[in-house]
Amino acid sequence: MTDEQGLQTSGRTPEQAPHEPSEITYAEHEYPARPRTLRHRARAKTPVVRRSVAKDGAATGENPAYVSWLLSQSMLADANEIARQFSGQGSMWQNPFADPGPRQAVETASVWFTAYPISFITRPGESFLGALGDEALWNVFSAVGIEAVHTGPVKRAGGISGWQLTSSVDGHFDRMSTEIDPAFGTEAEFRAMCGMATWSGGTIIDDIVPGHTGKGADFRLAEMKHADYPGIYHMVEIEEEDWDLLPDVPAGRDSANLDAATEEALEKAGYIIGRLQRVIFYAPGVKETNWSATKPVIGVDGVSRRWVYLHYFKDGQPSINWLDPSFAGMRLVIGDALHSLADLGAGALRLDANGFLGVEKAAEGMPAWSEGHPLSAAANHLIGSMVRKVGGFTFQELNLTIDDIRATSAAGADLSYDFVNRPAYHHALVTADTEFLRLTLRTSLELGVDPAGLVHALQNHDELTYELLHWATGHRDDVYPFAGEDVTGEQLAERIRADLSETLVSVDYNRVFTTNGIACTTATVIAATLGFRSLDDITEADVPAIMRVHLLLAMFNALQPGVFALSGWDLTGMLTLPAEDVAELIAEGDTRWMNRAAHDLMGVAPQATKSSAGMPRGRSLYGPLPEQLADERSFLRQLQAILAVRSRHGIATSRQIDVPDVSHRGMLVMVHELEGGDQHVTVLNFSPEAVTGTIRSEHLMPGSRVVDMFTEKEAGVVDDLRAFLVELEPHQGHSFLLELP
Repeated sequence: MTDEQGLQTSGRTPEQAPHEPSEITYAEHEYPARPRTLRHRARAKTPVVRRSVAKDGAATGENPAYVSWLLSQSMLADANEIARQFSGQGSMWQNPFADPGPRQAVETASVWFTAYPISFITRPGESFLGALGDEALWNVFSAVGIEAVHTGPVKRAGGISGWQLTSSVDGHFDRMSTEIDPAFGTEAEFRAMCGMATWSGGTIIDDIVPGHTGKGADFRLAEMKHADYPGIYHMVEIEEEDWDLLPDVPAGRDSANLDAATEEALEKAGYIIGRLQRVIFYAPGVKETNWSATKPVIGVDGVSRRWVYLHYFKDGQPSINWLDPSFAGMRLVIGDALHSLADLGAGALRLDANGFLGVEKAAEGMPAWSEGHPLSAAANHLIGSMVRKVGGFTFQELNLTIDDIRATSAAGADLSYDFVNRPAYHHALVTADTEFLRLTLRTSLELGVDPAGLVHALQNHDELTYELLHWATGHRDDVYPFAGEDVTGEQLAERIRADLSETLVSVDYNRVFTTNGIACTTATVIAATLGFRSLDDITEADVPAIMRVHLLLAMFNALQPGVFALSGWDLTGMLTLPAEDVAELIAEGDTRWMNRAAHDLMGVAPQATKSSAGMPRGRSLYGPLPEQLADERSFLRQLQAILAVRSRHGIATSRQIDVPDVSHRGMLVMVHELEGGDQHVTVLNFSPEAVTGTIRSEHLMPGSRVVDMFTEKEAGVVDDLRAFLVELEPHQGHSFLLELP
């Protein structure tokens, strides 16, 4: 089944989604004969159609067959069944769960490969999950030092319209089922992948989305006011006499976004809490507020209703209500987490959009409180505790302030994505000046965010975020010294965004993505920084220069405490896709599809022009992993050397103690204390010129022997001024062990 954007998606066939009267019964899937952790109910069943039995085939709440069909696919129904199988079990009390364990999580797996199913090129007929469970791939990962794979979203996503499944509106982050999407493989393949990871000493990280679902069975049942399903969502029934306040829903759509005037009118009428602190994915005429109104829907009681519902993101992603008296939303999310961990075999979960779990009406005239809300912290505590209780760990992609990261990390997720330093190290590269990067590193330390609790990443499926919310919103009026003057946080954020945009979007191969950031790959950030006006200008002779900078950025992320994460786009040196290749996908402004080029990690399908999901194949600068592994000069082999140093010296679980001033604007120095008491110093040159500089820190011990961790040769001695000299070539990094006297 193909959506309107041309990407391959899954869905039940017309025979399974009848337009004529039918009765739905169920037959079990065929599964391999293997032990099952949980008993499966309707979610593991396929509808079988028996014609001309039911009186009415209408897709309304008045049709029991349709309601039954929706219930068979409901995440809440699955969650209720899954939860019962854990109650009263002694296994639920064997693990500590109250406090996050970031260092324990890092010790479990400190180097992650981040996959993206839609962009993964496989052998003909091979599924994404089958490819990720391939022994040859895990042999490469083991050789390089990669210890975990984050699969990305692989369960059914999108929505339901009538009897038909509809496509995802946000790259499968609009989950609507606990089933594995057949487009990516089977549950048996997921379990086999987990088994291969365990055999190789690794871990599989799955996804849950505690902030929203898609418009699947649960949302359709909520619209029909079935049982406690409306309690899953932030949705409000609008009395019929007030329907004139609501916008008309265009033909072919099931909802319409509210404009600001309607949002205000409904707030004054006492229905909703009104405008929020920001409108993510804002687009005039598409998404002007965070609220949408449904068309009239006939409920299970025969009553026609219209609802207004909250969606932080796109209209196909209705937000979950974490404080409804039914606690239906909470039950849905916890059940989904237990399914991934205890049934499928994942060892950890990513929490997507988990900073938006609480909303509250504010004083008149002020936006509703929707970021940094205590309910978000409480909900994350519940999720994190439940995952730890069954032996797993969690990480959060939380693009909020450092204060919010600290608050949610105090009792919630074990690890947090490093959205603070990621735009900062890109800024250091673009400007050849590390001043802002040093500020972000120091601010994190000062506010109590341990780098060992962060996931330091190169590229993932998203854009390069440059919202810089800590400065732009949370501390907008605070004053910071920068570039020789005092500026407010808001001014600082504007200045950094301007610097990034001046270089990165002055070329046609990187694009702005709404107000969030820039759609690009790591390689195209580097290409723009090095002055390539067109990607066609990059020749084989230019690849080593791009690779050199890429390795510098890898060293920044890997040679500090915490998790180091990278993607297939990084490992193969992928460039962005030409805009015309994804014209339909980016038509409504989602330019991120340009940075999601399909790539062939293992070189198994050299003739393929697209992934099985339909993503066009992009240009790779470095080539497939087996070829790189055989070439000592390749990106992969040099990355392997960096990760070997990281592993041998326990850098991932070290303690960052200083980010000192530097003698050259392009230099960055990070000082860490290793477990045995020795010190580790990362020294990086973000400038395109050779640098001779002095490394000085009050934490260095005079007389310490300075050893190059890569060559294991002595490189100097710390003098009485607590300093030593270092020489750096353009875009070069060093890793030093300081052996205490």
